[in-house]
Amino acid sequence: MKSLLNALEEGRLIELPEATKDEALEYLALLIEAIPDIGTGDDIVAEVKARENAANSALGNGVACPHVRASKDGELLCAAGWSPRGIDYGAPDGKPVHLVIMYHIPDAQRNTYLREISGLAKAILAAGGIDEIINAPDLNTVRHKLLDWVGIALDAVVPEAKARMIKLEAKQAAVASALTMAGTDKAKLAYKLVAFSLIKTENAKPLILSQDKDLVEALEKIPNLVDLIGQNGDAVVAGYRILLRSSSAFAAGRQLFECLAVKAS
Repeated sequence: MKSLLNALEEGRLIELPEATKDEALEYLALLIEAIPDIGTGDDIVAEVKARENAANSALGNGVACPHVRASKDGELLCAAGWSPRGIDYGAPDGKPVHLVIMYHIPDAQRNTYLREISGLAKAILAAGGIDEIINAPDLNTVRHKLLDWVGIALDAVVPEAKARMIKLEAKQAAVASALTMAGTDKAKLAYKLVAFSLIKTENAKPLILSQDKDLVEALEKIPNLVDLIGQNGDAVVAGYRILLRSSSAFAAGRQLFECLAVKAS
């Protein structure tokens, strides 16, 4: 369950808006695509949907674990989505799915993935099902219930992980807020999530690296973008909610920021 623990610590747990199965898969696939270690070149959204069309990934009792395989090296990674209302997932038991955990599985991590799924099943059985997650009042409660599952699967208490979770709650709340858009008709909203890199140098304006031309053009017009994002890792600019995922410092005063842009349309 270490990949789930990492996902919780790194903010890859979201509350899914009222959505179809395909939309839920897309939200989570885009979160995985935004992980810096994933790299570029893979269309995870298309791949995970193709796999899901071939075989339904619902485990039953309100849980689904879609996945995509990768030939490149790397760690087992995942992202999780919680649906309070439940998603019509076409599960074999006919029950709506409330928890979707999507895995990105490099070839060398197949056995790790099997152990992860086994640990997940063990934790669900020990917890007596997922009713506490289905009936959770908010995403923070879901996060801590999943941490309890991790503790069960690892046969260890993880207080240090819970302490780190407290520091990440503000960042996670920003993601949830961006996706749920309180006060709007969520059923009528479509969400656009785009991963991008921001490069800052001492003598030039910030450079945006992204496959989305509109995003690049919009953000490169913001002269103080680095300051806006750097203040608290969360900014609303040019119609996008910008969330800072990681930053790295390099020689000659250069900095690299890995970000996620969320836009409702």
